[in-house]
Amino acid sequence: MNTLITCDVCIYSTTQTYILLDTYSYTNISFSVLIKYFLFRVHLLYTMSGIVVIFDFDKTIIDIDSDNWVVDELGATDLFNQLLPTMPWNSVMDKMMDELHSQGKTIEDMEEVLKRVPIHPRVVPTIKAAYALGCDLRVLSDANLFYIETILKHLGIRECFSEINTNPGFVNEEGKLRILPYHDFHTFSHGCKLCPPNMCKGKILERIQATLKADGWKRIIYLGDGAGDFCPSLKLVQGDYMMPRKDFPVWDLICKNRNLLKAEVHEWIDGEDLEQILLKLITIILMENKSNTGDNTNQLLDCKFETIVHEVLPKPLCVPQ
Repeated sequence: MNTLITCDVCIYSTTQTYILLDTYSYTNISFSVLIKYFLFRVHLLYTMSGIVVIFDFDKTIIDIDSDNWVVDELGATDLFNQLLPTMPWNSVMDKMMDELHSQGKTIEDMEEVLKRVPIHPRVVPTIKAAYALGCDLRVLSDANLFYIETILKHLGIRECFSEINTNPGFVNEEGKLRILPYHDFHTFSHGCKLCPPNMCKGKILERIQATLKADGWKRIIYLGDGAGDFCPSLKLVQGDYMMPRKDFPVWDLICKNRNLLKAEVHEWIDGEDLEQILLKLITIILMENKSNTGDNTNQLLDCKFETIVHEVLPKPLCVPQ
């Protein structure tokens, strides 16, 4: 007799190459496989994966620059272009919020614009899948907290992230959005020549790495696209992975300075590529952890994790020196 089971994960079969976290309905799923899946999920809750995945936001999670999107959608592009040569980007955005407020644009107007932001359809399922596998997901972005939280909540994935590292963005008592620098460059300099004055992602990553040491050794997978993601890529260590978006500024910088990176580099092109590569890297780490610990409870990985390891993973980026 056929049974219909609705669950929140696509359990591995011999033909599947990665996990998808969506709502699907299945027929003819063995009850024993379903039990193994739930036992595996309980196991993950207690052991976690030992993997920290750090995402840039603009042009990584979403497909565009959130600052430009808001400015363009609210009809303030010309003013933005006039201000940009006169002050740092972060300061321009704070000034733009003041101007938009004076023009009668409300926080609700901005929220509606942010909810329309373009995103590749495979990004959200990928984030949910990585979270379900026990990864500690974090955001490290030069956008701002208001934009990021508004979008993540709208997409239903805010709870997947344990930490958002970005520029402060908040609504003041006048109902106006304020955008401030992560590092207050008006009072001190972070001292990094690779990064913009308001944020050094490398220093933030070093802080994350320091806190992770207290919990034991963890592997980091970092995804980004912009020039600001180059500095943290230099902080990654052997055993970590860097995923630069191909033909974007960080990819160009890595190609020119490949010998400076200790992490293994795997480029990606779009959301579908991101999904395939990220989930395969996570699976490889899980299988390595299984092998290193000799934990017999990982027999639960009978959900065909092994099939992924034997799939062809794109080779690390190699650039002639």
